[in-house]
Amino acid sequence: MSALLTKLALLFTLIYAATSSCTPSDLAALLAFKSSLNEPYLGIFNTWSGTNCCSNWYGISCDPTTGRVADINLRGESEDPIFEKAGRSGYMTGSINPSICKLDRLSTLILADWKGVSGEIPGCVASLSNLRILDLIGNKISGKIPANIGNLQRLTVLNLADNGLTGEIPASLTALANMKHLDLSSNKLTGQLPADFGNLKMLSRALLSKNQLSGAIPNSISGMYRLADLDLSVNKISGSVPGWIGSMRVLSTLNLDSNMLSGQLPASLLSSTGLGILNLSRNAIEGNIPDAFGPKSYFMALDLSYNKLKGPIPGSLSSAAYVGHLDLSHNHLCGPIPVGTPFDHLEASSFSSNDCLCGNPLRTC
Repeated sequence: MSALLTKLALLFTLIYAATSSCTPSDLAALLAFKSSLNEPYLGIFNTWSGTNCCSNWYGISCDPTTGRVADINLRGESEDPIFEKAGRSGYMTGSINPSICKLDRLSTLILADWKGVSGEIPGCVASLSNLRILDLIGNKISGKIPANIGNLQRLTVLNLADNGLTGEIPASLTALANMKHLDLSSNKLTGQLPADFGNLKMLSRALLSKNQLSGAIPNSISGMYRLADLDLSVNKISGSVPGWIGSMRVLSTLNLDSNMLSGQLPASLLSSTGLGILNLSRNAIEGNIPDAFGPKSYFMALDLSYNKLKGPIPGSLSSAAYVGHLDLSHNHLCGPIPVGTPFDHLEASSFSSNDCLCGNPLRTC
């Protein structure tokens, strides 16, 4: 009998969720969210009418079992027919209303690439314990990243790039143990990377370029065994380039250009069999280029330009399996340019503004 009652209750729940409007609290929260935003060209909020926010409200989806709002997916750049019909990308102004925090079953919050959404990220967003994706890229959001962002233990994607965020990276961020994608690039963030940044063991992409971050590269990053893409370019990162970076097995892209790095170039970076893109340009790295390339070296791009490197171009570079783009310009290199691959397809700009390099494609020795 109890089993029958359980089945009837489940059936009633499913029927209710499929036929009824969304909950009054979710409806009120969404309408308050809408009231703080202005989207004048596409008319996406014109679909937000009636009492059933789970049906035909643009960008809104609900859990079919509970009828609660689960996803807000509003992108200002999309291939959706509404954009093709308008013949333009989206533009939206206004701010994120704290009422969003009343949607306590929300798993996705995407308000991306609208160019004009401003104000701060409501601190209460950190209370949305079911949130898995928070994507606010491409707006004019200011203020600080919520201090308690680390409470979002289910978060896998945090994308706050291309905004005007200030302050330091919150210490709690390193508690996001399930995060796989972090993009904080093109903001105004200051301070150092948290020393325990390496606690983000699941992270595959750490994109932090074009900020004002300072200090050394934390040693804890060496334990991030899933990290494939690390971009700290265009910051104020100082100290030397750690040798352990070349031993990170999954790392394939390393962008550290336009910082304040000094010291010598670790041989492990050049002998790495995993790194495919290495950009250390516009720093103050000195000493010789290590003669550490081998037949498994495969660089789609290798940029060491605008440093203080001296001595010859290592002959082992010609033994690399592949080197696509190579830039050694604006250093203090000297001696003959090796012959053969990859040098036979490179232009003079790859070697210009050095002390005394010679040979093809420069002047003869």
